[in-house]
Amino acid sequence: MKTMQYFKNVVTLKLDAELCTGCGLCVMVCPHAVFEISNRKARIVDIDDCMECGACALNCQFGAIAVKSGVGCAAGILNGILTNSEPSCDCSDSKSICCE
Repeated sequence: MKTMQYFKNVVTLKLDAELCTGCGLCVMVCPHAVFEISNRKARIVDIDDCMECGACALNCQFGAIAVKSGVGCAAGILNGILTNSEPSCDCSDSKSICCE
């Protein structure tokens, strides 16, 4: 699923592969499929797909992920309002906690 990208090369998302255990929780909670598991470690598929909701970092028990959350969700909600659609950061149909 290809999602809307916000701006190129501005996302604050960082992944420390040394700290990653490959649990896959980041893959499960990311509403834009930014992560995948490869060779028993998470890897970022396309960093520009990240909306900085913070779900990955909030759910990573090993401190392998860092992101300045909040900006992406705000942009998603504003985009919904401006396009007269449901204001959302795409987390409502996620299987886990996202923007809390």
